[in-house]
Amino acid sequence: MRSLELLAPAKNLECGLAAIDHGADAVYIGASRFGARVAAGNSVEDIAQLCQYAHQFSAKVYVTVNTILYDDELSATQQLIHRLYDIGVDAILVQDMGLLRMDLPPIALHASTQTDNRTVEKVRWLYDFGFRRVVLARELSADEIATIHEAVPDVELEVFVHGALCVSYSGLCYASEHCFGRSANRGACAQFCRMKFDLIDADGCELEHQRHLLSLKDMNLSSHLQELIDAGATSFKIEGRLKDASYVKNVTAAYNEALNAIIRHHPDRYCRASRGQCTYTFRPDLHKTFNRGFTTYFLHGRQPDIFSPDTPKALGEYVGKVKELRRDSFNVAGTTSFANGDGLCFFNDDNELEGFRVNRAEGNRLFPQQMPANLRSGIALYRNNDQQFERLLSRISSERRIPIRMQLRVTTDGFSLSAEPAGKPMRTLVEATIACEHQEAAKPQQENIVRQLSKLGGTIYECSGVDIPDSFDYFIPNSVLSELRRRLVETLTIQSRESSISSESRESRSSRKSSFPAPAYDHPYLYNIANRLSCEFYGADAPTAYELKGGAGPIMHCRHCLRYALGHCRKTFGGQTADCSNGEWKEPLYLRLGDGRQFRLEFDCKHCQMNVYAED
Repeated sequence: MRSLELLAPAKNLECGLAAIDHGADAVYIGASRFGARVAAGNSVEDIAQLCQYAHQFSAKVYVTVNTILYDDELSATQQLIHRLYDIGVDAILVQDMGLLRMDLPPIALHASTQTDNRTVEKVRWLYDFGFRRVVLARELSADEIATIHEAVPDVELEVFVHGALCVSYSGLCYASEHCFGRSANRGACAQFCRMKFDLIDADGCELEHQRHLLSLKDMNLSSHLQELIDAGATSFKIEGRLKDASYVKNVTAAYNEALNAIIRHHPDRYCRASRGQCTYTFRPDLHKTFNRGFTTYFLHGRQPDIFSPDTPKALGEYVGKVKELRRDSFNVAGTTSFANGDGLCFFNDDNELEGFRVNRAEGNRLFPQQMPANLRSGIALYRNNDQQFERLLSRISSERRIPIRMQLRVTTDGFSLSAEPAGKPMRTLVEATIACEHQEAAKPQQENIVRQLSKLGGTIYECSGVDIPDSFDYFIPNSVLSELRRRLVETLTIQSRESSISSESRESRSSRKSSFPAPAYDHPYLYNIANRLSCEFYGADAPTAYELKGGAGPIMHCRHCLRYALGHCRKTFGGQTADCSNGEWKEPLYLRLGDGRQFRLEFDCKHCQMNVYAED
């Protein structure tokens, strides 16, 4: 039976706890340093608390240690990893290969998507070096994932299923470092890809003016999980370590329900990687949470309309069109219900996104705090902040409980109560005993016994039944039943936490040298070698990282292609060229920022890839 893992992000402890409560089988979180989101750091003490809570449900905690490291950071990184191991962290996500030359505890290693994992050769190479899991590039199709799984069946494949998309292959983006001195490989990306650009040709002809040409929509594969399972993926990752708790709650709940639906259809084939059933106070709806519009990206190969050139901001859900405007209000054609405080937005005549807040809602007549000057009849409206929905999420919005069926038995000197939690099985049946005089009951006791043993409020368990032998005719005081129940819950909790720190996470890794050569790159800086240990690993004479030396090659490697997106792919559209006021579209093409800096585009049709070069 295959175990399926829903992996949710955690900006902090609050988000991590929310993820577990709303159905995550695992959580990934950053420590105080060395994670690929510098704005999402957490203390070891908070991570320890998250581990303790998650392990009750046999859920796991992974910590991101996935930046490239400098020499003066190696010792601190090694110390951090030992501390993470000591508190029970289940795995660390790694980018810098220098870590493989450190004296590390036997903690599981996951190869971060920052290690550019998109080929069979790369995944096999990583697995041979001891990585149990590889986080695949977001750009891969279901067929490409299946090919990797068939070639390297023993490695766990983790795939992104939801959230923001980087336009460059992860780990191979140097635009932020080049332009702003903020390295994406050091967790400080300035989001160059969300900026406005002109697209100009070799003659200076402007083909596109001030559009977000590198800004992609958000991924949403909630309706395609079965395809990913069939392809060999085992972990389904939600992006969002900078997102707040309401985002984590809603998105985790939506994917939890989607995975559970698959398991209900195939109970003999799949199970969840952790225990517990969630009950929500809200109906999960992915359209109500931050998104730039949705795309399946390259799941089925190259698709049109994967980028969001008009805005990098969240549109939200479509709610209708403006119908009639008055001096201080307007009404909306449609059936959507509104609430005071809703956030709405629209595209004005200049195709710029404008937003405003609803001060008062009376049915479908809305009174903004200030009437937007550019609002017009017939304009499409979107809601990017649903007050009623956010109000539900701001409170306790889920309960996660582990169903247990109890068995009460008579022992020689008292009674025993045993149980085995539903879901992924533990190593043994859990049992608690109590010494108590056997007293014959004067009247039937089964109803009271079941009622007393079922009182599991305040715990993570819920009773799905109590099995009592038909011949059972003993009286047990309520105080004894309560103590027996308490002991069982305590034993269950200890056993669950111990079993979650699996032997898989604590076994020694292979230290053999890979029999496969490192994947070859055209430019030395693409190996991201930034310290002496990484030099030893690759056999390099000196660090080559872009952050240390720069480089003359591309600052971005993208599967997103503007030629294709704008309808001029030579393979797909027969070599058409675009018209502009000065004549034909002449290459090379350039992206130009508002400050005048230009970036040359290279269309590598052999690899179906677009590369971006800085023009100094």
